[in-house]
Amino acid sequence: MKTVDPRMPTDPVPRPYVARTFVERAWAEVVDHLWPWKRGVGAPHRLLRAAGIGLAVAVTLAWVLAALGELRAGAVIGWWFGWSVYEVLVRLRAKRYVKDGPWWRDNYRAASVMDMVCYVFFKNLLIGAALFLALRSMGWLVI
Repeated sequence: MKTVDPRMPTDPVPRPYVARTFVERAWAEVVDHLWPWKRGVGAPHRLLRAAGIGLAVAVTLAWVLAALGELRAGAVIGWWFGWSVYEVLVRLRAKRYVKDGPWWRDNYRAASVMDMVCYVFFKNLLIGAALFLALRSMGWLVI
């Protein structure tokens, strides 16, 4: 595989969504970051698809239980880690690209396995930290 731009580690990829206005672009960015699946690219087996739905429900339930004070922070972190591993596997099949350069630009490139691992785990670390801080500030999370 020959790289087009020698400054980029992998080949560029066209923008994954079409957005005309700022609001459309912002919404497309949010969906792209939070929703790992892509229409038309399913799991190779129905069992994996069912496991993914079950894992998504379990992670959501873990956050709700943490908010109610019924689940310790370590358990939530464990569930969040499990979700991150699953998300890496899904994104490698469905959305194999990462943003390259400043966040306000539309530069995307093909993602290697390590690119995807770093992207998903850092993104989920930020989301998890924001959720922990929000629950803690509301007094719902007891650590």
